[in-house]
Amino acid sequence: MNEKEKGDSQVSTISSSAWISLAIISCLALVTMYGETMVLPAIPDFIKDFSITYNTSSWILSSYLIAGAVMTPIAGKLSDVYGKKKVLLVVMMIYAAGILGGGFANSFYFMIFARVAQGVGISMFPIAFGIVRDIFPREKLAIAQGIFTSTFFGGSVVGLIVGARIISSYGWHATFFSVFPVAIMLAVIMAKFIRIPKIDPGQYHGLDIPGAVTLSITVILFLMGVSYLEEIAHGNMNSLVFFAGAAVSIVVFTIFEKRTTHPLIDFKVLANKILLPTNVILMIVGISTFMVYQTIPILIQSPQPLGFGGDAITTANVQLPFMIISLIVSAASGFIVSKVGNFRLTALGTIVCTIGFFGLVAFHSTEFMISAALGIISVGLSFAFVGGFNIILVSSPPKVEGISLGMSVLLILVGQSLGPSVAGMFQQMYSQTIQNVPGVFPSALSYMQIFSSAGIISIISVVLVAVLRNKVKALASYNSEI
Repeated sequence: MNEKEKGDSQVSTISSSAWISLAIISCLALVTMYGETMVLPAIPDFIKDFSITYNTSSWILSSYLIAGAVMTPIAGKLSDVYGKKKVLLVVMMIYAAGILGGGFANSFYFMIFARVAQGVGISMFPIAFGIVRDIFPREKLAIAQGIFTSTFFGGSVVGLIVGARIISSYGWHATFFSVFPVAIMLAVIMAKFIRIPKIDPGQYHGLDIPGAVTLSITVILFLMGVSYLEEIAHGNMNSLVFFAGAAVSIVVFTIFEKRTTHPLIDFKVLANKILLPTNVILMIVGISTFMVYQTIPILIQSPQPLGFGGDAITTANVQLPFMIISLIVSAASGFIVSKVGNFRLTALGTIVCTIGFFGLVAFHSTEFMISAALGIISVGLSFAFVGGFNIILVSSPPKVEGISLGMSVLLILVGQSLGPSVAGMFQQMYSQTIQNVPGVFPSALSYMQIFSSAGIISIISVVLVAVLRNKVKALASYNSEI
């Protein structure tokens, strides 16, 4: 065999190994998103079974996202030190334990504890993105990322279809039990078959425990402030107390991070002229999307005339087009981005998202109208996330890749955790009773407030894309002069 043939053979072998690893990592996204999406149709059941308010119910999503936000930069740093595969497997086992705990949950607090453990699993995703970057050449990265991202929505499709039917037939506990054995099996497959290049793990510098603690306190206090916001009109000032506590906590967090040799969040990386606006754009998309995630199941399952009087299967059917379109568009986005570029795809995504949210404002009187508006949002969401995340992937300094990706996901998760709290606040603030039906339910005004708020903040992301475009042009002009 001559040198050329040896080189071709080596490229073929590496390429085959990379695609196998991508397939396994994609299954990881598939399983975890199935486990998360199956929770959505059960939100009204959680409210009923745990006897909690709409405000309180938002913590079933928010606690999961807060845990992910806190653990993501920690796991990112650990992956830089100990290796991505090893940390990925540890996080996967914690996630599996949380899933099992969710199946046995018999109280709201037990469920929150299980959801926190499940939220730790979110930190798998930046590590997985990092593995994709390690095993694929730059020219194939967008395609590989598009395939990986599409499996998030593939898992969501399965979660809606299968999860809703399990809930209807066996109850929501059974949905968690259906995920646990699959998660364990996938961990075994990852341990055996994933192959990534050997990378010097570097020197261990320890974890920024004060930073992690103060960050957790900041996010929790802020969301508590949002939860109690509507009570200010009744003279309850708890919300202001929580907001003040969050302000103090963020100051303490900033002081810790600036004084720590190896901080949880590197403000120099975070303040990058390209990374910062991109992260904020993705954060805004996360806020608005999860406001809708929290709202749709409650709207569909609330009694008429305030809702549609549906069940878990009805909820799944309404949301299914959103997930299917997201699956298709995300898979295609990797190919589209190679043609139009990351920036243009991100810009188009934010514009389409804004149109979709205002579509919900104008048209949410029928299930078909809601599905159509969600379909539009899904296109924009897919474009924005694939384009934005690819900007972050290619712009992050290689030596701090894990930390950079971790911080990006952290901001997205903080935004996503805020979304359900805002939606729950409006649902609790504007609620009313129905004659001869026990309980209180969100009014039509609450849905108008939620959908219009999502549209308004989405406009901000469009403006930020314009800002990002100017920064990219300025940077390109500067580089050409050099």
